[in-house]
Amino acid sequence: MEPRFDLLGNDLGARIAKRIYAVALTITDSALPQATENLVMLRASQINGCGFCVDYHTKDAASVGEAAVRLNLVAAWRESTVFTDAERAALALAEEGTRIADGAGGVSDETWERVRAHYDDDQIVALVSLVAMINANNRLNVIVRNPGGSYEPGQFADMA
Repeated sequence: MEPRFDLLGNDLGARIAKRIYAVALTITDSALPQATENLVMLRASQINGCGFCVDYHTKDAASVGEAAVRLNLVAAWRESTVFTDAERAALALAEEGTRIADGAGGVSDETWERVRAHYDDDQIVALVSLVAMINANNRLNVIVRNPGGSYEPGQFADMA
């Protein structure tokens, strides 16, 4: 499978990617736990069918010590015992925030209350922004058909 278009090979695309990456770094610098960030990005990418992002976030999470069992169970987190209540709240928000068009209500009040119970205001800003940004990244990669499989952890570090 070959990509339809090389976004990073285009000057405008590279400038946009650099700004998206800057937002990602801002989220990473927040108090939101890195493990939660990785799980949320992986789950949204699974829902959106973004092979590139599933590859990216699985490998990045593994490279910082995330357990394989947790990575393997993200898609079935509701039926798994390896996630904390806070991570479950974040995963629910990621799913509902990703599937906005699938449910008339968007993010449910129940999910929002669980998020509020586990995260402070800055972490919530980071979490909501993370869900929005990973969905944007998924769409960019799915539209241009960036395939998964070739990502190496740290590959984009020079974009900072």
